[in-house]
Amino acid sequence: MSTPDAVTPGRADHSTVRSLLRLWPYVRPVRTRLFSAAFVAVLASCTGLVFPLVLKWMVDGPVAERDVAGIWLGALYLLLLGVAEAVLFGLRRWLVARPLSGVEADMRADLYRHLQRLPVAFHDRWASGQLLSRGTTDLMLVRQFLAFPLTFLLVNSVTILVGVMIMLAQEWTLGLVLLAPAVPLMAVCWLFERHYSLVARRAQDQVGDLTTVVEESVLGIRIIKGFGRHRSQALAFRELSRTLRGTELAKARLLAAILTVIVTLPELAIGAALVLGTVQVADGRLSAGTLVAFLSTALALRWPVESIGFLLAMSQEAATATERYFEVMDEQPESTATSAVAGGKGEGGLRFHGVRFRYPDAPADSPPVLDRIDLHIRPGESMALVGATGTGKTTLTALVPRLHEVTAGRITLDGEDITAMPREELRARVAVAFEEPTLFSAGVGENVLMGAPDTAGEADLDRALAVAQADFAHALPQGTRTQVGEQGLSLSGGQRQRLALARAVVGRPGFLVLDDPLSALDVHTEAAVEAALRRVLAETTALIVAHRPSTVLLADRVALLSGGRITAVGTHHELLRSNAEYAHLMSGDEEADR
Repeated sequence: MSTPDAVTPGRADHSTVRSLLRLWPYVRPVRTRLFSAAFVAVLASCTGLVFPLVLKWMVDGPVAERDVAGIWLGALYLLLLGVAEAVLFGLRRWLVARPLSGVEADMRADLYRHLQRLPVAFHDRWASGQLLSRGTTDLMLVRQFLAFPLTFLLVNSVTILVGVMIMLAQEWTLGLVLLAPAVPLMAVCWLFERHYSLVARRAQDQVGDLTTVVEESVLGIRIIKGFGRHRSQALAFRELSRTLRGTELAKARLLAAILTVIVTLPELAIGAALVLGTVQVADGRLSAGTLVAFLSTALALRWPVESIGFLLAMSQEAATATERYFEVMDEQPESTATSAVAGGKGEGGLRFHGVRFRYPDAPADSPPVLDRIDLHIRPGESMALVGATGTGKTTLTALVPRLHEVTAGRITLDGEDITAMPREELRARVAVAFEEPTLFSAGVGENVLMGAPDTAGEADLDRALAVAQADFAHALPQGTRTQVGEQGLSLSGGQRQRLALARAVVGRPGFLVLDDPLSALDVHTEAAVEAALRRVLAETTALIVAHRPSTVLLADRVALLSGGRITAVGTHHELLRSNAEYAHLMSGDEEADR
């Protein structure tokens, strides 16, 4: 179920650092607080390395000399150091909390804004669950990385470096013993990074697949219940969950393996240093305080060393999350540029000039969906578009508001090429109503007024509802302010379709594109809507996809789409007499219409 555009994990140019560096534009505005937090954390960690030095002074001084006052003074020093360390770490947390929440919010806002600007072809390819997981789970992983691993990879590196210098200064032979595991540890970390990145990417893609299944099951709950498919859906969900669980367990095994090595090798080195240091103390070559300080420093470095596994794992997950985020952000949005079109004003109305269309993902040698479409809808004229199922009627209507881009040819509105217009201007001039009406979780009035300028008011709303025979909205519990619920499923199909039609006509558009707008209406409501719609069509230029004669009769002329081409144009009665294919398409309802 993963998107076909997903980047293959483990590809040759994969780089954790390169991926994470792409976060810099979002981090740059808060860099001062992040750098301050990193400095405070380094200071706090290095404060912890002063403890062993105080212990050395206490053992070789007050303890050896039985100086009780000195012991209490040393204890006070240790207490003050502990308080200072705690305060510094608390300050670090305070410094990063607010800005990193802002970074996550900015990235999520940019993703949402970008998704609105991406072409319909992109949304046709990508599963919604994959997009949702990028805007939620992936951004959470990025924020966690910026809050913890990013800082502590630096902090722990500095702490280890300073700690090693302190140990070498105290007793270089013991320091070399503790440095012995460094090379094998680096090799293990390199291998871990290579393998963990593959598994982390797989897990995050599987989370997207699981999210898709959940979303589809919620939106399609009526179908699932209506056909008794809850068991099969549950099995599908369980299978995906089991697959994701297996991937998460693979991540856990890799993490357990590196932690075993990271913990074992340093512990062995500390044990060897303890034996060697004890021999040196016994021989009088090393003071007891120095050995205590050395071992205390080594133990203080255990956490920075042992945390390497967790930090690398979180960094890899953040890197793959960043990759997934920018896979979407790198997609080209609908161009805001306009093309220069030679020539002056041509014929008015809506015109298709040799239009050809093939879906972007279709093989280059596949036949186009639409081929050499030449069609002219004169100003103020309504034209019905008729054809068998699958002939490309809906695709043709989607080309007018540039939901898809023509492969060849051009479309003009009042003689102006639509590619020469900004999309905002084009979509302000062309209103659309689709066969499958989509409503949002908002009030009835808000849904309808989405098709009108911001200056539209109650009068415009009432007029549009009347045209669409959607006066039922006033009888809802809170009138036109009634929330319709997700996808408008609290309303009937016919009610949703009427509201979608009202949305199309509320802005008094100059051009109207209707995709079988009356398919869900009963006979009586359809007749009432048609009567009101005729008045609207008299004031606009319209292209109407129609399947029934009653809808066809709304139009002045009819165009027959067959095999991806316009094969006949004429009035309804002309085509009935002269075109056998058209007569066959209309035969189901023709007698009733007569």
